[in-house]
Amino acid sequence: MTVVPDDHLMTLICDTCGDTVKATACVLPDAEVVWTLVSEQGWSGSPFATGPHRCPHCSLLPLSDGGQAACGEHGPGGILGIDHLDDVTVVAAAGDVDLDSGDTLRTALRHAADMGGHVVVDLSRVHLIDSTGLGHLVRAHRDARDRGATLCLAAPSRFIRTVLHTMRLDGAFPIFDSREDALAQLSKAPALERPTAAAATATRS
Repeated sequence: MTVVPDDHLMTLICDTCGDTVKATACVLPDAEVVWTLVSEQGWSGSPFATGPHRCPHCSLLPLSDGGQAACGEHGPGGILGIDHLDDVTVVAAAGDVDLDSGDTLRTALRHAADMGGHVVVDLSRVHLIDSTGLGHLVRAHRDARDRGATLCLAAPSRFIRTVLHTMRLDGAFPIFDSREDALAQLSKAPALERPTAAAATATRS
């Protein structure tokens, strides 16, 4: 999701650099149409809330063959792999995690839950995530918590961190700079014990 509604305001998030701008939303017949907000702020991209959108700076960057800024290429979302390491399952996602690829992530997370241990979602190769992807992560996090396990996010991009912060979800998950950091922290905890937020912060610093 690259446009985040908040009462009468909307936050635009640049798909390339993660910069944001908040402005008054213009009520249109279709709430998904945000072209007036995009154009008034000097941004470029899709007239729809699902994007892509680029800030004025990134709009000046040369485009790759795929039509995106050269510094941030995107593609269909998918699962690169599922690794079982002791009592931790690592789900490695890639590309754009959105409505089209959400079922793939949901299936992978369900399989990880069936394994019964902690879960690390490796986001290092994920470019974008929308409300569908976030919903699957939140539900998987709650399921893990209910069974006494932990679901961690590893290596989210600046854009994904911005989306999590804007949606007030950055405090819901332990977030680590890398897959290795997440696994190291989980290995220090007794089986199926949730790492504290302070421990996650210490690992990132």
